[in-house]
Amino acid sequence: MGRDETSEDKFFRELGGAYAELRQAFARHVGMSPLRVQLLVRLRRDGEISHSDLRLALGIDGASVTRLVKEFEAEGLVGRRLDPADNRYTLAALTPAGERMADDLGRSHQSYQERLLDGVSTQEQEIVLRVLRRVRANVTERENR
Repeated sequence: MGRDETSEDKFFRELGGAYAELRQAFARHVGMSPLRVQLLVRLRRDGEISHSDLRLALGIDGASVTRLVKEFEAEGLVGRRLDPADNRYTLAALTPAGERMADDLGRSHQSYQERLLDGVSTQEQEIVLRVLRRVRANVTERENR
């Protein structure tokens, strides 16, 4: 630990660093930007979704969402249409080619995770999961006070 670094500082620095490194490393592994990976994963998970909901889910501005979706559309991976319930909104969904790419990405992610956990026992994984659940519960408790 650094001179003034507490155990809490070290814990959250390592946690944040590991998360950031994992997202970047997988994106590099598949040759895509992290945002492109996130967008494909979100569309695979949620199906058709509005640009506005994508903006909130990805934590980026609307112009960035539009740019990414248009890039995917130009590649034949995403289709867009006006929301029939409210034509102020644009909906995006994976095309069949996009679904195949997202499925490939999902399989690649699964095998990547398995390789990263090589040498980490199931018991060790469960300990980390319990700690993370407790931290998240503490966050929720603090926010609800």
